[in-house]
Amino acid sequence: MKKIYSLLVIFSFCQLSISQISSIVPTSNSIAQTSVADNHSWTAFNNPAMLGNLEQTEIGFQFENRYIIPELSNKSLQFGVVSNLVNTGISFSHFGYSLYHEMLIGLGLARNFSNKFSMGVQFNYYSAYFAASNSYRGALLPQVGLSVQLSPVFNLGFNTFNPTQTNLKTEFTEKRIPSIFSFGSEYYFSPELIWRTQIDKELSSNYRFATGFEYSMLHNLAIKLGAYNSDYLVPCLGFGFISGRFLMDLNCELHPLLGLNTMIAIRYHFLKH
Repeated sequence: MKKIYSLLVIFSFCQLSISQISSIVPTSNSIAQTSVADNHSWTAFNNPAMLGNLEQTEIGFQFENRYIIPELSNKSLQFGVVSNLVNTGISFSHFGYSLYHEMLIGLGLARNFSNKFSMGVQFNYYSAYFAASNSYRGALLPQVGLSVQLSPVFNLGFNTFNPTQTNLKTEFTEKRIPSIFSFGSEYYFSPELIWRTQIDKELSSNYRFATGFEYSMLHNLAIKLGAYNSDYLVPCLGFGFISGRFLMDLNCELHPLLGLNTMIAIRYHFLKH
C-alpha cells in the first residue's frame, strides 16, 4: 500500500508539472517535444498532418521511461501506410501499470498537397482502467493537424488534441482529459542544421515554450540539443541514428525536481513497390 500511495503522489505531481502534454501522448522524436512542425518525422498522437509527409510505409515502436519509475512508463506503436490518395496511420499508446493504466488508439488520415501544405485528422479512442470499480471507461477524441511550407527553408505547424474538451465520467468521479493546442516552426539554417520552436497551451494550464536544434554530423548520425519551460526549465539532449532502413532516436530530459526522463524510438521503412 505504501508503494501504491507513493506512486499516486508522484503521478499527481507529474500531471501538475507537465499537464501541457498528456501522460498518454507519447513524447515526440523531436528534441524537447518540438514535433508540431517537424516535416522529417511522424510521431503517434502528435501532429497527424506529418503522416501525410511519409514517402515510405513505416512501422515504429517507442518506449519512454519516465523518471526511472517503471509504473510511469509509456509504450507506443505506430504503423503508417503510404498511398497515392491519402496516407493512413494506426497508433497505440499505453501508460501506467496493473492497478491504473490508460490506453489510446488512433486512426489517422493525412495528405500532402504538392509540398505546399499537409492536413491530417485523427480519431482517437481513449480508455482508462479504474481499480476501484474494476472497469474500463472510454471516450472518442478528435485530433486535427496542419503543416504549411512557407518557403524551402521555413515551415509552420499546428495541432490540436481533444479540442472538444471531452472528459471521462464514472460513478464516483470525472477524469479530465487535457485539451492541447500546439503551434510551432521549423527553420533550416542549412541542410545539416535545423532549428525548431513550439508553444503548447493546455486550456487549464500555463503555456509551454520549447526550442531545439538538430545537427547532422554525418550521413547516419545527428545530435539534438534543446530545452523547454513549463514552470521549470528542462534541458534536453538527443541522438539520431540511421542504419539502412532502420531509424533510431534516443532522447533524454532532466527535470530539476522529477529527475531523468529517457525515450527510445525505433522505426523501419519498407521499400517502395
